[in-house]
Amino acid sequence: MEARAVAKWIHRGPRKTRKFIELIRGCTVDEARAILEAQASPAAADVLSCLNSAVANGENNHGMDPDEMVVVTAVVDEGPRMRRLRPRARGRADIQRRPTCHITVVVSDEAGAGL
Repeated sequence: MEARAVAKWIHRGPRKTRKFIELIRGCTVDEARAILEAQASPAAADVLSCLNSAVANGENNHGMDPDEMVVVTAVVDEGPRMRRLRPRARGRADIQRRPTCHITVVVSDEAGAGL
């Protein structure tokens, strides 16, 4: 059985977030939590929040045991870029693009599922 969680519109660049997704892919949930809690980045906190949500979905909706869960799939997709204006000299303006991302985490309690 698989459970998933999607965190959308995270105000963080996808490149910064992918570093932490690559660390937890294929790990057990306990190992993934330990890895993410040891990181000092706000992007790791966003990934940890999505991981906790996926575990809670598996526990409450599918009756899965959290001690047996493994991170099967973890993906960061690029979201739309927010456009902001930055005032410049002589009445001009520059466009500042602020990236967003969507984090998807899938956990499973089956041995070797999706690996």
